[in-house]
Amino acid sequence: MSVALRILDDGAWVSVNDERRVAVSELWRVPRLSFCDCELSDLVVEGFVDVGVDGRTVETRLYGQCIVCGQSGTTGWLPVGRIVDGEYRDLDREGGAAPTGPTPADT
Repeated sequence: MSVALRILDDGAWVSVNDERRVAVSELWRVPRLSFCDCELSDLVVEGFVDVGVDGRTVETRLYGQCIVCGQSGTTGWLPVGRIVDGEYRDLDREGGAAPTGPTPADT
């Protein structure tokens, strides 16, 4: 079963099967990233730059700013959801989204 992944509205939304599922302006807790030295950053998501899938995990690279130290930048790949039985399910980003690796499989 194929799943359509896109970034909509100039990076404001991640769309899964033509439904807006993940939005900018959310506050994400992420562990240390390449642009920020904070152990656990509170990252304000300003825009999505890429979206892909690795197995059943939907991942994105995003541009944002850490409200702890003020550093801005683009993240590595972060999981945002999973495809289960052909349906998208959000992942809890409040507890800390973990980087998944250098690149997901091509979509």
